[in-house]
Amino acid sequence: MSLKSKILLLALLPLILMTAAITLISQRQAHDLSEQEISTFEEQLLAAKRNELQNYLSLAMTSIAHIVADYEPGDRAAESEIKRILHSLTYGDDGYFFAYDQQGINLVHPKQPELVGENLINLQDQRGNFVIRELLQKAQDGGGYFRYHWRKPSKGGLEDKLSYVVNIPKLNWMMGTGLYVDDIAEEVAKTRGLVDRNIRNTFFTVLMILAGTVIIIILIGVAINVHAGQLADKRLRAIIHKYVQFQVNQRRNFARELHDGINQLMVSVKFRIELGRDRLESDPASAKENLDKAGDVLNQAIQEVRQISHDLRPSLLDDLGLKAALVSMLDDFAERTGIHNNIRLELPEHRLPDDIEITLYRIVQEAITNVERHAQATEVVLRIWPQDNTLRIDLKDNGCGFALPNRSQHEGIGLMNMRERAELLGGSFEIRSRPSMGTRVRAMFRLEPVT
Repeated sequence: MSLKSKILLLALLPLILMTAAITLISQRQAHDLSEQEISTFEEQLLAAKRNELQNYLSLAMTSIAHIVADYEPGDRAAESEIKRILHSLTYGDDGYFFAYDQQGINLVHPKQPELVGENLINLQDQRGNFVIRELLQKAQDGGGYFRYHWRKPSKGGLEDKLSYVVNIPKLNWMMGTGLYVDDIAEEVAKTRGLVDRNIRNTFFTVLMILAGTVIIIILIGVAINVHAGQLADKRLRAIIHKYVQFQVNQRRNFARELHDGINQLMVSVKFRIELGRDRLESDPASAKENLDKAGDVLNQAIQEVRQISHDLRPSLLDDLGLKAALVSMLDDFAERTGIHNNIRLELPEHRLPDDIEITLYRIVQEAITNVERHAQATEVVLRIWPQDNTLRIDLKDNGCGFALPNRSQHEGIGLMNMRERAELLGGSFEIRSRPSMGTRVRAMFRLEPVT
């Protein structure tokens, strides 16, 4: 995986994890809150049913109150009249009143007349509850509600039912009525389904937003990558152009040195030899003088050739290495100029690549040449050390310094050569200087880790 892909992944992974965590937490909180709301809603519906049952039962008690008030124990006519009234009191499709004695024998049941006279004290519903026993107990306790399963007349099947029962005074009957709450279950289920659907829609909305965000980030990353690639290509073309220009300048300088230096000296040597040859018999002394001068000029040409060869590639660099070549160059510099040098070289144990060695050597050579020509310095400090797979150079003097050119101005040839040499190898170059504060040159080259 490339570095850019890793950076993009590091940008996306925290976003995805954070969004997932927030979404899960929000969903959990929304689910818990919805359950609380649904429970409250269900309780409110049940409370309304309870109030309705109390009202129905109050009406029924009012309907039989005049008979109960005059009832005497054993009055069969009064009991029959009460049963008749309760049997006739119905409401809606499934609303009715029922009555049981204390032994659990059904006395009134308009919707299921077959139960009248039956002892249902041991009747259990699907949950295992003894229905009649529980209802009798609630009535004896002063009245209350009980929830159980019972056949719904309009559907014929067992449904959830909520009943409210009381004792009829004097008769000691348990009388009650009930409402089926399957509609409450349907409302609750419908509400829960709606809430779950909203939660799912919110989750999918978050997913869509996350997917859109990821796509946008990827597109931005691709755009940045393309832009960076274009800038890198532009930079590479500029470096190649500089490299070609640098080689052209080097060859032009080399050709100029050969033409203006070596070629002129060789012409002079040829002229002196021919002149000495012509006067060898007629004027031996003059011939010897011309030959001696030809030898001197030839020696001068040899020195020029050596200097050009040294400029192209110092022999010490190949023979003894970079450290010895730099020390020798700075010693010659100190002997020639009288400028004291302070050298601290911490080079890697392994030999540096040739391109880095020659570039580093040329930068130092150009820097001390500038010191010699312009700085009026008394001391030069050179430090080279490795750090974090890089090789760093720091050369400073205590000379007069100068004002650095601004962006609208061009650097001098010496500074430009040093900068281009460093940048051609992917390194960096920096120069700091102020009038009367000296000059400092810094460069950095990346080193491939040794395996």
